[in-house]
Amino acid sequence: MSRRLSPLTRRRLSAFCANRRGFWSLWIFLALFLLTLGAEFLANDRPLLVAYDGGLYAPVLKDYPETTFGGDFDTYADYRDPYLQGLISEKGWMIWPPIRFSYQTVNQNLPQPAPSPPTTTNWLGTDDGGRDVLARLIYGFRLSILFGLTLTLSSSVVGVAVGAVQGYFGGWLDLLAQRFLEIWSGLPQFFILVIVSSVMIPGFWTLLIVLMLFSWTSLVAVVRAEFLRARNFDYVRAARALGMSDLQIMVRHVLPNAMTATLTFMPFVLSGSIVALTSLDFLGLGLPPGSPSLGDLLQQGKENLQAPWLGITGFLTLAVMLSLLVFIGEAVRDAFDPRKTTQRNTG
Repeated sequence: MSRRLSPLTRRRLSAFCANRRGFWSLWIFLALFLLTLGAEFLANDRPLLVAYDGGLYAPVLKDYPETTFGGDFDTYADYRDPYLQGLISEKGWMIWPPIRFSYQTVNQNLPQPAPSPPTTTNWLGTDDGGRDVLARLIYGFRLSILFGLTLTLSSSVVGVAVGAVQGYFGGWLDLLAQRFLEIWSGLPQFFILVIVSSVMIPGFWTLLIVLMLFSWTSLVAVVRAEFLRARNFDYVRAARALGMSDLQIMVRHVLPNAMTATLTFMPFVLSGSIVALTSLDFLGLGLPPGSPSLGDLLQQGKENLQAPWLGITGFLTLAVMLSLLVFIGEAVRDAFDPRKTTQRNTG
């Protein structure tokens, strides 16, 4: 695999690995993200596996009626019901996930009114609705990362395309596009979100589309500068003289050089996307009520100062997540910096 990589790519990989803080931050971030991808198998109010009367069932993957396990009603089974648990234990067994709560499961047997402090049942306590904080934290972490990745990738595609067209063709097209960007960037994004939230119930895709309308502008300037610099290079002129189309030249020859600057910005764009979602949820303009969200957890911490575990949990989670992304971004930036790579090799 390493033989197929170019010498420049190998130098960049070695420079990234040499940055121990960024290298270990990447592995920690990937471990947390992959762990939370299987949130249903870590925190759920359904068993992972049920053996009953000689049959095996996976409630975490499929809904079963109560009558399947000897119940009286043809409704979805409530595996937290002591009556149903007794029926299953008579003819089989259950394997539960480590946390027996989903993000919307309400603990009806709290030792004190919600929000209740951490216990052996609720490891990080409950929020003001009696829902397990750790379960909501796991689902909220996954939701924030998926939202941030989707927003980063989609806005990067649009931003790179616009910047490439501007920088490659230049002239009046570049001038008009620059004026449009100045006007578009000056629009009040917050007030537009307020209008959207008042007209329709904001959801995952609604927020994604609205935020993408403004976030794509962050990469345009970087890509535009790279294309402006490279469009008059000799290899571009040679490709044009050989009869290659403008699209082929942009994609095959100029874009790989422009992606270097783009990749160094993407971890910071990702952290900005996560902060945007968290801020909107904190202000009540984000995801629908009840959704697992770090912003909702911070909002509950602000409204329930007598329950410090809510605010502390949300703050530490957000601080660790953003710190890891910043460390990764710094390592990527140093790996793509030709001056530092050359100094490391000569040293």
